[in-house]
Amino acid sequence: MKIKDRVFLGMVAGFSGNIVKTIIDEMSLRKKISQRSYRATAAGVWVSKKTEATNIKGQLLGAVFDFGMAGLGGIGIVNWLSRTGKDYILPKGIISGITIGATITALLSVSPQNKVRPKDAVNNLSYLLANCIYGIVTSVVAIKLGHDSVFDAAPMNDYLEPTEQTTEEQQSNL
Repeated sequence: MKIKDRVFLGMVAGFSGNIVKTIIDEMSLRKKISQRSYRATAAGVWVSKKTEATNIKGQLLGAVFDFGMAGLGGIGIVNWLSRTGKDYILPKGIISGITIGATITALLSVSPQNKVRPKDAVNNLSYLLANCIYGIVTSVVAIKLGHDSVFDAAPMNDYLEPTEQTTEEQQSNL
């Protein structure tokens, strides 16, 4: 059964993409490519010390924030794909992943209370790669799990009808 609701589809796709991103982030940490995880960077906004951001409670706090933002990003990606179509999924996934990730990383990094900012190029390049993969996975999952009606483009003229009503149209008819 395919998902017809854009918000729910976006959350599922975003969480799926974030699981893969978290695995890449973890591998990057273990290979000493990255110095700090997304979780620690995210937690650094709410805690006063670096040690708090890296302990288990801080990691949990950061993970909740990271998955929440990934869900919102997934909703954005689904809405963008709904407007632009399912073709060219690889470049659309890369661009959306980079844009979402860079925006979130920039917001976290410029926050004056963040004690765990990513400061070096290698760490940020690791984030960039993880964000690309997040965007690709999120886009592919959205297309694979999403009902065709979610991606129906608006008619180009008065003579073309969509193949099926979108979830929003079905709900407004109730």
